[in-house]
Amino acid sequence: MAHFKHLLWLTALLSLEASAHAIQDTAQLRQLASAHVRSLIPGGDGKATLHAQAAALDTRLRLPACPAPEAFLPPGTSTAARMTVGVRCTNPFWTVYVPVTLETEMPVLVLRNAAAAGSALTSADVELRTQRLPGFTSRYVSDITALQGRHLKNAAGPGTALTTDLLVSDVLIKRGQRVTLVAAAGGLEVRVQGEAIADASPAGRVRVRNLDSQKVVEGQAESSDRVRLGM
Repeated sequence: MAHFKHLLWLTALLSLEASAHAIQDTAQLRQLASAHVRSLIPGGDGKATLHAQAAALDTRLRLPACPAPEAFLPPGTSTAARMTVGVRCTNPFWTVYVPVTLETEMPVLVLRNAAAAGSALTSADVELRTQRLPGFTSRYVSDITALQGRHLKNAAGPGTALTTDLLVSDVLIKRGQRVTLVAAAGGLEVRVQGEAIADASPAGRVRVRNLDSQKVVEGQAESSDRVRLGM
């Protein structure tokens, strides 16, 4: 009986020692990092699928097992196609950083053919394709109406996925152009001639020199030859 009790005590002791030296499963750390990135991205319109893939960690990594590891975004980090997510434990105390790649699978407008910088695109120039692209959905253009009043900022080759930073607003008013300054006051509308001292996009703000007073004022481009003050 004493021998049996001794075996039970030895088994319990070995079990406690094994538990004390248990190693943290790095696959769990990768899953936590990926899930944390997905939680940071706002829900889309249901047409896009987000993929967050955590990189493999060093096989030599030996961390004490943690009952509740927590993922976090290091200070100064923003969501991007490639980012680093921290995973930490308070007891036992450790922190590890996991590289995560973010991609989005979604329908996106792509160029059928090469296009020069400044090109105004129409539905004939693009087609809708489902692609897996770096980053997240807000950068990519999938609505054909987004092409209206915009043009390519830079030259792009066939198959290029259109992004919001690749398209810029058309210039409605050009620098040096004569325009009509319109101001309303007390139910009256006053119009004077002016000269734009900068380019202006549709509904954009523009500075104009009043040709009568030579005073520089700022207003909103209302049409190709009219700027309204007080807006």
